[in-house]
Amino acid sequence: VQLQASGGGLVQAGGSLSLSCAFFGRPFNDYVMGWFRQAPGKERECVAAINRSGGTTYYLDSVKDRFTISRDNAKNIVYLQMNSLKPEDTAVYFCAARGTPYVRKIYKMSNEYDYWGQGTQVTVSS
Repeated sequence: VQLQASGGGLVQAGGSLSLSCAFFGRPFNDYVMGWFRQAPGKERECVAAINRSGGTTYYLDSVKDRFTISRDNAKNIVYLQMNSLKPEDTAVYFCAARGTPYVRKIYKMSNEYDYWGQGTQVTVSS
């Protein structure tokens, strides 16, 4: 499995960015997908995750109602739409994948994921 993230950049507070992660190598709809972020000096945290079918999602409390995770199982892509960005959202963002036979399963911890993309920098200026 290979993951290729894109879409980071520099944006002013209140602005929006959209991240994409392309998935290669295995049947995409066998995998739970997650978006994580890591700021300097902080632990990696899951900001959003989505189950295999896209019907169940998880969001970190601090991003609820601002971020939206979605997936297109026909295109093998997972997205993270980020609105109303804040300076505290500044971090390197990673997409991650974990295979599971359970359609409703979702994972929130970094050690539960097997495959990682290369990371994309998101910087929000005040």
